Amino acid sequence: MNFRRLGKTNFNISEISIGTWQVGGKWGSGFDDALAEKIINEAIDSGINFIDTADVYEAGLSEAAVGRVVRARSEEIFVATKCGRQINPHINENYTPEICGG
Repeated sequence: MNFRRLGKTNFNISEISIGTWQVGGKWGSGFDDALAEKIINEAIDSGINFIDTADVYEAGLSEAAVGRVVRARSEEIFVATKCGRQINPHINENYTPEICGG
């Protein structure tokens, strides 16, 4: 696996990441926690240390699966998540650390 430094940080991020939009099943099939965790673990076993997720991926189930796997692993894993799609009303003032988990 090739790694690159992320910007001006000292984070060495894998050039390949895993996106978790449909990690727990195919569109419309429901979410399979075991499958999601298997896929994420296999990605990490392959050297990937950068995971992309969001609070709206399968209504938060994908983000929860990422959290379970990352907590269970000893490697340093970097997670990029997006928040806000569920904020109602969807206005700038509502993007706060409390709402977005910061």
